[in-house]
Amino acid sequence: MNPVRKKRLYIVLAILAGVGVAVTLALSALQENINLFYTPTQIAAGEAPEGTRIRAGGLVEMGSVQRSNDSLGVSFRVTDNNETVTIRYQGILPDLFREGQGIVALGRVNGEGVLVADEVLAKHDENYMPPEVSQALEKSGMMKHYEGGKRSMRNDP
Repeated sequence: MNPVRKKRLYIVLAILAGVGVAVTLALSALQENINLFYTPTQIAAGEAPEGTRIRAGGLVEMGSVQRSNDSLGVSFRVTDNNETVTIRYQGILPDLFREGQGIVALGRVNGEGVLVADEVLAKHDENYMPPEVSQALEKSGMMKHYEGGKRSMRNDP
């Protein structure tokens, strides 16, 4: 083989190897930062992977919020009208968090099927709901129930 061709071949192979390494690093970084959304029904059915950070959402069940007396720990149940999942959170909940409202929690499902959240997001105003929660509620037929509850919470006629 001609020395010039051999040099070009090595350069092309080095470029391809560099691009391959860069693509591999980019894909592994993206995979670590992906947070897939799961409904309470999917979590209860075991579809959510244990130990992997996920997003879960639904409506906070009325009367389910339990606060710890000696710490910032709180436990509450979230439902999509089919199934209910318990969420435990250590920290200060958003000001807009309340029962009967749509939320999204980010965390990991433990062996008991409880979502141990490290972040809880509440809606911004009374007309906003995270798109994933809205779609899950529409699928389960609970969106009408939520909208009816929203009017009664505002005391509208």
